[in-house]
Amino acid sequence: GKNYPEKIEQIVKGVADGCVMSGCALVGGETAEHPGMMPDDEYDLAGFTVGVGEKDKLVSGEHLKAGDAIIGVASSGVHSNGFSLVRKVFDINEKTIDVYYDELGTKLGETLLTPTRIYVKPLLALMDEVRVNAISHITGGGFYENVPRMLNDNTLAVIEKDKCFKLPIFDLIQKTGNIPERDMYNTFNMGTGLMLAVDSDKADEAVRILKANGEDAKIIGEIKDGEKGVEIC
Repeated sequence: GKNYPEKIEQIVKGVADGCVMSGCALVGGETAEHPGMMPDDEYDLAGFTVGVGEKDKLVSGEHLKAGDAIIGVASSGVHSNGFSLVRKVFDINEKTIDVYYDELGTKLGETLLTPTRIYVKPLLALMDEVRVNAISHITGGGFYENVPRMLNDNTLAVIEKDKCFKLPIFDLIQKTGNIPERDMYNTFNMGTGLMLAVDSDKADEAVRILKANGEDAKIIGEIKDGEKGVEIC
C-alpha cells in the first residue's frame, strides 16, 4: 500500500504496544512501497521474534499426568484465527462490518478487531510460583487441534464446555453460518485463548495468580488416562 504517515504510525504503535505487553524489544523494521502491486489502502505486515529460554524452565510436558487440572484463560475475542470462515459467514465488506448487533453491543467490525490477548507476563508470573505441566495456546484449529499438542501418549484432556468462557461473537458466528458445534471448536478459541495443566492441588493457587495479574481464569477440566485427544462434554 501507499505510505500514509498517519496509517504507518497506527501500525507501528500497535506493534510497539504488543512488544510492551510481551516484554519484547522492537529492534528493527522496514517499510517498502510497491506501486502497482497492491492497492493504496492495503498493507502486508510480517514479523518474527527470537527468544532465549532456560532449559530447566521449559514446559516439556514430562510432568503431565492423569488427575492434573486444566485451567482456561479467557480470550478477548476471535483473536487472529478463523477469519477466513468469519469473512464467508458475514460476507465481509464495508457495509457488513458497520452492522450493529444487540448481542455484541457494538458493530461487527469493532468486535472482530478486538486486539488479541498476549499472555506472556501473566504466564511468567504464574511459572515463578507454580509448576506448569503443559500449555496450549488455542489458535487456528481450536480445541481439537491445539490441546493434543500439550498431551503425552495415553493422556486425554476432558473439558467441560459449560465451565469454559463464552463470548457472544461465537454464538453469532455459529447461528449466522449454521455451523456445527464440532466445527466451531475445531476452528475458534470459543472464548478460551489459553489452557494449561497443573497439579490438582495447585489449581486454585494458579487461578488466583493469573487473576492477580489481570487475566480471567478458572478450572475447566482435567487430564485423564486414555487415548491421546480431547473430549468436550
